[in-house]
Amino acid sequence: MSTLFQRTLPENLREQQQEIEGYARDYGLDFFETIFEVLDYEELHMVAAYGGFPIRYPHWRFGAEYDELMKGFSYGLQRIYEMVINTDPCYAYLLEANSMTDQKLVMAHVYGHCDFFKNNPWFSHTNRRMLDQMANHASRVNRYISRYGYEAVEEFIDACLSIEDLIDLHAPHIRRADNSGLVQTNTFQEEANPASAPSLQPTRFASKNYMDPYINPPEVLQAEADRKAKDAQSKEDRRSFPESPQRDVLLFLLQHAPLKDWQHDVLSIIRDEAYYFAPQGQTKIMNEGWASYWHSTMMTRNILKDADLIEYADHHSGTMATSPQRLNPYKLGIELFRDIEERWNKGQFGAEYDECQDTYTKERWDKQLGLGREKIFDVRRIYNDITFIDSFLTPEFCAKHRMFSFAYNDEESTYEIASREFEMIKQQLLNNLTNHGRPFIFVTDGNYHNRGELYLTHQYAGIELKQDEARDTLTNLCKLWGRPVNIETVIDDAPAVISFDGKQHEVKTKSS
Repeated sequence: MSTLFQRTLPENLREQQQEIEGYARDYGLDFFETIFEVLDYEELHMVAAYGGFPIRYPHWRFGAEYDELMKGFSYGLQRIYEMVINTDPCYAYLLEANSMTDQKLVMAHVYGHCDFFKNNPWFSHTNRRMLDQMANHASRVNRYISRYGYEAVEEFIDACLSIEDLIDLHAPHIRRADNSGLVQTNTFQEEANPASAPSLQPTRFASKNYMDPYINPPEVLQAEADRKAKDAQSKEDRRSFPESPQRDVLLFLLQHAPLKDWQHDVLSIIRDEAYYFAPQGQTKIMNEGWASYWHSTMMTRNILKDADLIEYADHHSGTMATSPQRLNPYKLGIELFRDIEERWNKGQFGAEYDECQDTYTKERWDKQLGLGREKIFDVRRIYNDITFIDSFLTPEFCAKHRMFSFAYNDEESTYEIASREFEMIKQQLLNNLTNHGRPFIFVTDGNYHNRGELYLTHQYAGIELKQDEARDTLTNLCKLWGRPVNIETVIDDAPAVISFDGKQHEVKTKSS
């Protein structure tokens, strides 16, 4: 299913691209060179199944994703209009069956994405040559398949993919530990060089012979020597690591798990790709909102012809459609950017505005500052989804767009409106966005009970782990670690530990 596409755009599309690129630059968008290619629906769905790339390592999940996308298209349930990847140059794909109106809309949308990729800080550490890197990953995995067999490699990739989210999303921006030490080591071996161990000798200060008993009292030196020996023995008894909880579980496994060389390389591939895709999850609302803002602006002010209007309105409104069952990142993003622009144009920000208690005055507040466009470019340059929502979601915005928080009703077996209070709405949004809505898991001990067991800790924040998924994850972690694995969590509001010894799972209270 792997294919590379290098096709020249038809003349009419190339002319449209040049025109739309000119509009984008006139508005101040700053992007890498953007290369458009036209694919038929089968090719586009293949690329979509690969996460936007024309080639990936072989694995059944890509085939399953392709089959799901093709069925959705065949049954008229969904349609992919565009796809763009974060590389330099940016590659974007157009669906061959789209009308010219759709192609123009998609091109304008793509330039918004490309500007966001280049200028948003959460993408600054991503590999801009990932297209080549993905091909390299595919080549390496194919070599391992040829050498060790498809089933062995596929089973190991399955285990790795089940924990691909257990990374430290902020590690590329905050140096927490030395990420370069990926050389595989056997943590349970004794130190080969005793000289590398901490000195057990007491600290002596330089002194003349006749002053030495006073500057270096023998009883003090002996007490220090005894303390160091006791600390060293205690550490040896525990032999616990890491020194502090480590959020990047994949890195910990790369450094300490007893993996074969090819397994170590495959796990490093999974981790590299997880970090590459992470910023897209961190900025989904902003990224889609920014691209939608610019396709809407350019289409309505520059690009649309009379004949395009109805089709454009139909497709744009379809993209922005919302329902009580789901959050539409396109709609929330574009409306927040428009709200920010309006507020900063009118001066509806700052202490004076916030302290005003007169609703009538606030509704008509307009200092005609005209700072809106400048402000949204600054927002695009600094924020991610969490800080975006935290900083710019307002009670007025929630009321205007009839936003609400929801909860599951056990008695009715359905979801229902829980609150229309601003704080509840905002908190639920932030909870869903934090860590992509997934639990925080840390490695706290790689030698639990001095038996080489892996001990993880779930940072409980009011939402319990799904026990079936936790058990499956522990099963796969055990395959990688080679020893029993445990996770401390909260079950029914009580501390508990879920364990897997390679044969069966066990749940016990923390106190036991």
